[in-house]
Amino acid sequence: MDRGRAFIGEHIALADVVTDLDPARGFLSSYARKTAADGGRLHGIRAGGTPVGGVRFRTFEADAGNCEVGCWPEPGAAGRGLVTKACRILIDRAFRERGIHRAESHASAADGKSLAVAERLGMTREGVLSESHPHRGVRQDTEIRAVLAHAWPPAPTA
Repeated sequence: MDRGRAFIGEHIALADVVTDLDPARGFLSSYARKTAADGGRLHGIRAGGTPVGGVRFRTFEADAGNCEVGCWPEPGAAGRGLVTKACRILIDRAFRERGIHRAESHASAADGKSLAVAERLGMTREGVLSESHPHRGVRQDTEIRAVLAHAWPPAPTA
């Protein structure tokens, strides 16, 4: 997080929350609890063995068939397709292995890079939650995009 704090924090609060070791432990512990309860999951993104970002199921509701995927790269990993690939793997597993029906992305309407990832994943823009959350003292619009399992591309054949 330290290598990409300014870049990551431009649109998401994680950079302002995970400021040192104790909040980082708290964040990781919250995802350990979510994973144990099958309510979310956190994965790192690596390039050449170095952590360069993360991808997560912010929410995972197996009974309802819904999940929300989120992501963040550090600056050196942006623009290399790593986030799109990691999100595609998560969503594919959710649809094919877990029977999830709907995968969503919630991103600041000002976060063009996250919106582009959702578009590359085939997500459809469903709407905007106007001024739905404060970020660094400014109310932000949240854009909702989603893809349904039946619209997800078939698995590649070997």
